[in-house]
Amino acid sequence: MSLYGAIALSEVKAKKDLKTFIRVAEEIYAQDPCWVKPLMIERLALLDRTKNPYFDHARAAYWIAWKNGRPVGRISAQIDQLAQKHRGDSIGHFGMIEAIDDRAVFATLLGKAEDWLKAAGCTRIEGPYNLSSNGECGLLVDGFDTPPVLMMGHARPYYQKHLMALGYAKAKDLLAYELDLLKPLPPRLARFIKTVEQNEKITLRQIDMRRYQDELHKIIDIYNDAWSDNWGFVPLTAEEATHLAQDIKPIVAPHRVRLCEVDGKPMGMFVTLPDVNMVLRSFNGRLLPLGWLRLLSGLFISYPKRLRVPLMGVRKIMQKSRYSAALALMMIEHTRRDVVRRGARWAELSWILEDNFGMRNILDEIGCEIYKTYRIYQKSLL
Repeated sequence: MSLYGAIALSEVKAKKDLKTFIRVAEEIYAQDPCWVKPLMIERLALLDRTKNPYFDHARAAYWIAWKNGRPVGRISAQIDQLAQKHRGDSIGHFGMIEAIDDRAVFATLLGKAEDWLKAAGCTRIEGPYNLSSNGECGLLVDGFDTPPVLMMGHARPYYQKHLMALGYAKAKDLLAYELDLLKPLPPRLARFIKTVEQNEKITLRQIDMRRYQDELHKIIDIYNDAWSDNWGFVPLTAEEATHLAQDIKPIVAPHRVRLCEVDGKPMGMFVTLPDVNMVLRSFNGRLLPLGWLRLLSGLFISYPKRLRVPLMGVRKIMQKSRYSAALALMMIEHTRRDVVRRGARWAELSWILEDNFGMRNILDEIGCEIYKTYRIYQKSLL
């Protein structure tokens, strides 16, 4: 354990320390009714270097901050070789940051992450990423009054002031949109979609659960192509795609996923998942055998009214064509009809880059509204 002034730091080495690291958040959010306590088993798997395929191309360190003998903060620092390949070999990441409202605690945690990254040759730091841009990322800076949905983060309002005071500046905003699923499409768009549906080159279909892994790999292949020119993009590896497919399989249903084919080739995808956070709030971070029954009951017997769209995209070759908006609108509308028939009423579409005006225009057209903003921060280490 090292001392930074009155704050002590310990690096996480053993599994029991990792559990303490995870539980730091419990005190931070004890009085926050919107926080959703993550499942311990899920957080352990995320941070375990032997279980998460992210660590095939990355390394990380975790620290806990202590004050008067109690944990008051935590942070991770990551070096992702794929991120460096695609975004520059001088970049390092921080993540998993949680702390009490104390500037000294934030300074100690971020200072340690910066020192670790500088020692590894990094000249700039960016985050938060838990642990990569393909996981939870960004610091919530607007929209604290509602709980986060599946695979999205939460934060206390004071976090941003401490980061800014310590020299961190905005790199990019990530937007979360909400959509009233009962709201009909504007007549003009409905007519447009009906016209496109008559094009024999275009096929819209649900995924085939009998070929689940193959279908999910098609989706990830489209994602890696469609998003490749976006700010912050880091591709998902084949191993990460397989891991993700296994993780989400219990909550995947064919009617919530669309593949769009043009001349028989997969060109677009749209993935919707139930907002399991609304069920997990009652588990208090633990999922015992009966917990699985309660989870499945909440998801499938009483069909969830809230959904999240974490993945959507059209291949780059189509993005400049007249089909681009048409494919996106078709996938959104066909999925919307199916989920509404099964009781869904609300969806979050996230996250969307603030300068992805093509997608933002589509979401504006169908009646989506921004209701949360997440921010990626950066700082020079020179």
